[in-house]
Amino acid sequence: MALVVSFTGKTALPAPHTGSGYRIWSYRVEAAPPGGLPANQRIALGLPHDMDVQNPDRYPGVPQLAGTFLRRDPDASRQYVGRVTGSAGGATISFVAPAGESTSEMLLVRLPEGQPPVSLPFAVNPGGPELPVQVLPAPAARVPGSFNGRPVAEFAGTLPYASEMFGVYQPLAGWFGVENSLRAFRSGAAHGIPGLRRDLFAGDAARELTDDTLAELAALAGRVDAAVAQGVLSPVGLVNLFRQYFFEFDTFLGAPAGHLWISPGGTVEVVETSTRRTLVEKAFEQTEETSRKVEESLTEQDDIADAVKEENANDTKLGLSATGGVNAPIYHGEVTASFSVGSSAKRSSEETHKQTRTQSSKATSEIKRNFKTTFRTVTETTDTTSRRYVVQNTTDELVNYELRRKMRKVGVQLQHIGARLCWQVYLDRPGRILGLGDLVDVVAAPDLTGVPKPEPKAVPQEQKITYPLSIPFVLIQGGDDEAELTYKTSPDNRDHGINKSTLGDDDIIQFRFDLPLPPPPPGYQVGGLASIDFKGAQVQWTDKAADLSMERNPDPTKNTLGLRLTHANFQGRKSLPLDASIIYVPTPEAVAAVEKANKEAADAYAKQVAQLQVEAYGNAIRTRLRKVGSMRPRPAGDLRSEERQTVFGSLVRRLGVGTDEHLGAEIIRQLFDVDEMLYFVAPDFWRPGGIVSEPGAGSVGRYPVPPAPWSADQTTPLAGETVASWYTHTDRTNTLDPQGRPTPEWRLDYLITEETQPAPLGSSLGWLIQIDGDERRNQFLNAAWAKAILPIRPGHEVAAVAWLAEVEGQAALGLPYKFQPGDPPEYEGKKVGEVLSLLAAELQRANTEVANTLATEEVFETGFDPLAGGFRPAEPYQIFDQWVEVLPTDQVVAVEVEYDPKTGQQL
Repeated sequence: MALVVSFTGKTALPAPHTGSGYRIWSYRVEAAPPGGLPANQRIALGLPHDMDVQNPDRYPGVPQLAGTFLRRDPDASRQYVGRVTGSAGGATISFVAPAGESTSEMLLVRLPEGQPPVSLPFAVNPGGPELPVQVLPAPAARVPGSFNGRPVAEFAGTLPYASEMFGVYQPLAGWFGVENSLRAFRSGAAHGIPGLRRDLFAGDAARELTDDTLAELAALAGRVDAAVAQGVLSPVGLVNLFRQYFFEFDTFLGAPAGHLWISPGGTVEVVETSTRRTLVEKAFEQTEETSRKVEESLTEQDDIADAVKEENANDTKLGLSATGGVNAPIYHGEVTASFSVGSSAKRSSEETHKQTRTQSSKATSEIKRNFKTTFRTVTETTDTTSRRYVVQNTTDELVNYELRRKMRKVGVQLQHIGARLCWQVYLDRPGRILGLGDLVDVVAAPDLTGVPKPEPKAVPQEQKITYPLSIPFVLIQGGDDEAELTYKTSPDNRDHGINKSTLGDDDIIQFRFDLPLPPPPPGYQVGGLASIDFKGAQVQWTDKAADLSMERNPDPTKNTLGLRLTHANFQGRKSLPLDASIIYVPTPEAVAAVEKANKEAADAYAKQVAQLQVEAYGNAIRTRLRKVGSMRPRPAGDLRSEERQTVFGSLVRRLGVGTDEHLGAEIIRQLFDVDEMLYFVAPDFWRPGGIVSEPGAGSVGRYPVPPAPWSADQTTPLAGETVASWYTHTDRTNTLDPQGRPTPEWRLDYLITEETQPAPLGSSLGWLIQIDGDERRNQFLNAAWAKAILPIRPGHEVAAVAWLAEVEGQAALGLPYKFQPGDPPEYEGKKVGEVLSLLAAELQRANTEVANTLATEEVFETGFDPLAGGFRPAEPYQIFDQWVEVLPTDQVVAVEVEYDPKTGQQL
């Protein structure tokens, strides 16, 4: 009896096992003559032990594997997969192994129960030699960790799941445009050319550069790299457009990220929690519970296509063009002196390959780093049963599982999809007229209820005090001891009163008195006399200070009240009572003391209020900084559209095409695709306006911290209640001068707190920051100039070049064209203007051919077409670059594994 073993092929696994990278391998065992193979025999193929043959028990319900068994001996160099033969005749042995194909030595054996294998010689072809070992097609030998999906050739026809469009712009050197030339070398500038005027750029002299002024322009431009200088002055350039396709190829399991083991009869519940930026832990109860928590810190994107789109939207070195209704990033390439579309496409493809390959690798690395998995195991005993993600070991052996990250294999291809001739022009301060978003943030006044307002002490007022006094009867001469006579002022002495007597001596009494007063109240001094009341006595008097030869009455120094009688009759009394009302005024010291106390109380209150106001406004600024830092940017498309409209409006106003700006704008729109206009703002020329090179103590920055709203001009609506940008603050540091002496150094700083997001790009440069803008908007606002690129509408290239010759002049168009390697033969011997016309005609024809348009859409119909070699210099409308990226997913798979108990090596 002769046995023949033949390989019948490999087939895909049915659902739900599709996409696993494994196939069903089948081998037919036939006997010659037929029927020579006994029934109910255990026959098997002996395969190398390192071949990744899966246990057929893992694939219940797969018809080809019904009755298949797998026998592994840790000490043997072979593993055996086979089945029990049915009725006498042939048998098919099938097993599951990786799809990768190779060749391997195989044995055919009979495996009696409990006995060693018995070798069966066999042939691989009818009539061929029968040997114990034969070489047959077989799965590739397993190399731990090396499987990374199927070959890309197996995915031919796969449609792309995403695409991204971009381009490379190259200025075309050789033409001196009037707009760029006048801007660079205008008369009166530091490096200007005297006499350089717009009218010199037209006519034959301009075409041949025979005019002295234009010849000086050409000589000045030639002092540096001629191509670079002429590329800056040129009004035209070429954009090569490319499309990047992303294909979903395969998934496979990556390196182990964790390990589980289940004892015989044990049950383990695996809970996986995948979160974005937040930590979520789910607990499930089981008899023996193992809860695994997966913590992941992700970027905003976990797909390479989305990551590339996100980076392109934020890359500040790119121009943006709304090509085909989407924002297509445009890279700025080197200036080229060749007008050949083919040469430009090849150079652009090389630049594109370097940029996109680096970009996708960077995005892939970031995504890989962002998928960080942490495993934690919690074991509890309970009587309840969980119904989620339960793995139960019903065997009598210990079962091991590796927790492996599921990986994605993504293919990337690049295709050239066309070239566009463009008009380039420079514009100064492009963001000057753009408005900013003002954040309305009302600052509440500080709570002053805890600060009692002092009650001012009253300034002491004058007082009137009435004292009971008396004037004594003092007889100087005479016999009126009973004080009964009436006296008048003596003509000889006004201080005496006299009563003339006819019988003897005259009676004389004292009329002038200085009556002592009680001491003034504390803090007061005598201010004057209010009144004197003798209570109806027959008396007259004078109290005027002048009559009494006094400076003041009462006398504050002596504290006495002066009084002179002019007529008096004591009516038999030895004294005359009187009430003297004295006016007292506060002393200057008392008034000053009260005013000082009031001022000190008011100052203390104002200091407390000011402290609360400073704290309240400082907290308000902190809150504003947090709000400003967390402000969501507006949609990038809207911002780019505004910038594009701003650039276009500035361009129309600057050119002054025609007598009517509206008509001029329409003419430009007819020839140029304004909606696809792009612009560049170079980083090394971004300079904030209005900021001195070295700030001083009086510098305020572009947006200083405003006064508090309670101290702002209240006649202005919302004064102090809005925020338009990131705050700047002038602060002082110290440095040493050349002599080693401390010298103040001032800087325009930006404000941050421990809660704010990182300050936007440009904060340290003193930029004006739009709080709801993105990085590109802030760079646009602070750019000293922008280079606007207007693509010519397809089919209007010839007319647009003719119109540009009228607007930009014809300087240097009549010079001989410098033929470059790779240029079409028809360019040789032509002039610059003639070659430019040929280029315009070629692009007009290429951009209007339907076949070229269909070529750019072919991938969406036919799918992935493997590119031999991975890269080739681009030809127009061809796919020229291809590579594969491996990305992690947020899924982790438990894979059963076995280990050699002696060596510890995984089987």
